Amino acid sequence: MSDPKNPNINNRNTPQWALYQRELFWKDNTGEVPPFSTDPSDLEDLAKNALSSGGWYYASSNAGQSHTHLANRQSFYRHRIIPRMLVDTNIRDTKTTIFGHKVSAPIGFAPIGINKIYNPLGELPVAKVAKELNLPYCLSTAGSTPIEDVGKANGEGPRFFQLYMPHDDELTISLLQRAHDSGFSACILTVDTWQLAWRHHDESGSNYAFYHGIGADLGLSDPVFQKRLKEMGIDPKTQPNEAGAAWIDNVWHGRAWSWEKMPWLMQQWDRISGGKPFCIKGIQSVRDAKKCVELGVHGIVVSNHAGRQVDGAVASLDALEKIVDAVGDKTYIMFDSGVRGAADVFKALALGAKFVFVGRLWVWGLSIKGELGVRHVMKALLADFDILMNVAGYQNVEQIERDSVESLPSSAGLIAEKSKL
Repeated sequence: MSDPKNPNINNRNTPQWALYQRELFWKDNTGEVPPFSTDPSDLEDLAKNALSSGGWYYASSNAGQSHTHLANRQSFYRHRIIPRMLVDTNIRDTKTTIFGHKVSAPIGFAPIGINKIYNPLGELPVAKVAKELNLPYCLSTAGSTPIEDVGKANGEGPRFFQLYMPHDDELTISLLQRAHDSGFSACILTVDTWQLAWRHHDESGSNYAFYHGIGADLGLSDPVFQKRLKEMGIDPKTQPNEAGAAWIDNVWHGRAWSWEKMPWLMQQWDRISGGKPFCIKGIQSVRDAKKCVELGVHGIVVSNHAGRQVDGAVASLDALEKIVDAVGDKTYIMFDSGVRGAADVFKALALGAKFVFVGRLWVWGLSIKGELGVRHVMKALLADFDILMNVAGYQNVEQIERDSVESLPSSAGLIAEKSKL
């Protein structure tokens, strides 16, 4: 397999991630076994067995009948990689740059809330592994660990703060200030989740951790929100359910914002951060992408929240292609939703994304074996990507372009078995 003495190792700016395959193959010789299979179907099954029903349902739930989730996978199925042969991939490298940060690959940790329902240590092991691998980490406002603690766990790693914007300007400013003070170098506003979609299993089991005193630590540690609790007469120590509900009702509040509020928010982040990047996540239409460009945002994340918000929506990968054609030369375009492996990352890059966030993969790893599980899943993804570049004939991510993939007719995804997607 990968030659541990390959001269390419000394010429790269990133580790030879492919060697992780060799490490796993060799384990049997030392009486060890690999941690677990990283096949997405196996990961899902292992996570299901490891979690309580509530944790599992929240991790796996989608909006409505999961049609958008299925559409995401069908779109990846329709797009096919075109390998190139006899390319000198001995000089390949997976490196890229995002907002001035030199990182290991165009892959980042998507923001996912309430990590404590997956592991008692919450976001801390995830942030730690992200730093080790030099991959950007994105903390959710719905995170279950104080911003400051996550920043410390991430050390010198590149990290971004994903904002769910409260209808309380003082609280919004406090969250942004804490994020900046804790070393988060970009603000990513999510605009598709003012409230959670109807997710059948969550509703049927009263599955909302915040209403049961779990996962509100990020909010409960905020000085402005602590003041709000006193004003409401809620003691978080004796009334954890009420305190958690008060917090999340400020985050997923069901009260929409509009474009008119965006200049104010951008001005606040610019003032607090000294001009660090501001991005908008959840863009799925060309019209909205053009509006973002008009506002002057530094980047957008083309995302349908992994199919968790609008049932029957356009696949994120299909939206990406149109948005890149419209504004790809005017703003920095990132992508998430439905990514299950390196081939999916490759396809998103080929269709014009500059960077790809993954979520469920590392959440499953966290659920299965905590820090070790996150590390294994993400190292496996990096190895998968490195090997794919090698065998498909690509020396660097800049060479991955639109003609690196071809698209099958839209009906092709429909004939694929749902269980295989």
